[in-house]
Amino acid sequence: MTATDYAAATPFADSLNAYCPDNQIAVDGSGEGPLAGLTFAAKDVFDIEGAVTGNGHPDWLRTHDPAERSAVAVERLLAAGADLVGKTISDELAYSLTGENFHYGTPVNPADPTRVPGGSSSGSASVAAAGVVDFALGSDCGGSVRVPASYCGILGMRPTHGRVPLDGAVPFAPSFDCAGWFARDPGIFERVGRVLLADETPARPVMRILYPSDAFAMLEDEPRASLDEAIQRVETRVVSAEKIVLAEEGLDTWSETFRTIQAAEIWRSMGSWLTEVEPEFGPGVRERFAAARTVDPARLERAKSHRRSIVSALSGLLAPGTVLVLPTVPRGAPERGGDAGEIEVTYRNKAMNLLSVAGLAGLPQISLPLARHGNLPLGLSIVGARGSDVDLLALASSLASR
Repeated sequence: MTATDYAAATPFADSLNAYCPDNQIAVDGSGEGPLAGLTFAAKDVFDIEGAVTGNGHPDWLRTHDPAERSAVAVERLLAAGADLVGKTISDELAYSLTGENFHYGTPVNPADPTRVPGGSSSGSASVAAAGVVDFALGSDCGGSVRVPASYCGILGMRPTHGRVPLDGAVPFAPSFDCAGWFARDPGIFERVGRVLLADETPARPVMRILYPSDAFAMLEDEPRASLDEAIQRVETRVVSAEKIVLAEEGLDTWSETFRTIQAAEIWRSMGSWLTEVEPEFGPGVRERFAAARTVDPARLERAKSHRRSIVSALSGLLAPGTVLVLPTVPRGAPERGGDAGEIEVTYRNKAMNLLSVAGLAGLPQISLPLARHGNLPLGLSIVGARGSDVDLLALASSLASR
């Protein structure tokens, strides 16, 4: 596999502001396999042999050496025949959901350029949604694939935790971190998933769907109505549907548990570097890292205990052939340059009430571009049991094909 000319491979890079400006590299794939002839981009948290991984921050780029080997996820895609055309911008150290990078700017949301693309896999979602590449690789800890998939109106998957190796990816919060991917075309989306999962087993049918009423209560009336047609489409593919309450104690308690454990893990992963380098961060990101530094050990132990009870409850709920259907996020993409307190705190917390469900239990989730609220895409998600990734992929491909 040889390096190709980046400028020729990515003619729209400047107009989208989606590709990394300082550490670009492109690599030809094997040319043979299920992804032959396809192009992809990779979020700049994945190592590419010969390039420095920037992790969304110029100080990280400055203080790290070029990778000696590409990340396993990238290697699988190249071996399957796809060509890597570039590295895409991430939010700062992947610790945001907006896609507005204080240092590198905001990639364009092709669904509405006045809106944020979502993060932290912002650049990957942008180029996939614009059709500059056939698909793109991202990572998802708290929602970094699912949020931009919803905002940009494309397919995005967070697989079962641990199903896609993260060797060669920057560690963030390891018990939540996943490699994920985006595509506009349902067939390509499923093919990429099969390659990354290294799984060719036949998909099993999904027979039953569960609607968490407390999840849909996170939506205002108008966005909820926008999802009705999408929900009906899902119902035509299954035998039965049932409304449930997912979290009797409130989904906000689930998201608080998620944030506590995530913050503690992030500080373990990055605290030494942060203390030594003292990098500058933008609004919201700065405050989250400061909070991560001070997680109380007793609070962390309570959160871990609560997480175990959540995992047990979801394992009992999601029998084979059953999926949860819920909004990916509570609303369409916010406007670019919005108030940091509103976007990075208030709205982020509301979104985490939905996003933390799959993360806490390590479940696979796919955001489907099946609805619009006004002119903005609004994702509807399917969440399955651990290990049901190929079943979700088949269902998603069926639902998203028109």
